[in-house]
Amino acid sequence: MNATQQHMLDVYRATRLGTPAPPAPGLNDWQAVREVRDYRRFRAAVEDRSPRPHRFRAALANLFTSAGRSSGTRGSAGRAGCSRPVAGAGSSACG
Repeated sequence: MNATQQHMLDVYRATRLGTPAPPAPGLNDWQAVREVRDYRRFRAAVEDRSPRPHRFRAALANLFTSAGRSSGTRGSAGRAGCSRPVAGAGSSACG
């Protein structure tokens, strides 16, 4: 049984019992994510730890910048005059 089927069963049961229907699945997902983030920040403040904002973004940026340097595709000295190819214009002359 998937989430939609379970929700339909819960709505049916709620109408039979005269209770309010539960919210649809996925309706409050972003609110839950924000609450978890706020709770982690609160726990960091209570435990007197400095919160580390944007750790995920920093890790992704570090991952992509190190991958670009090791593969040699970005900023190569031999390709100084190359630009990205334009859609529909064929392949670039950078080869």
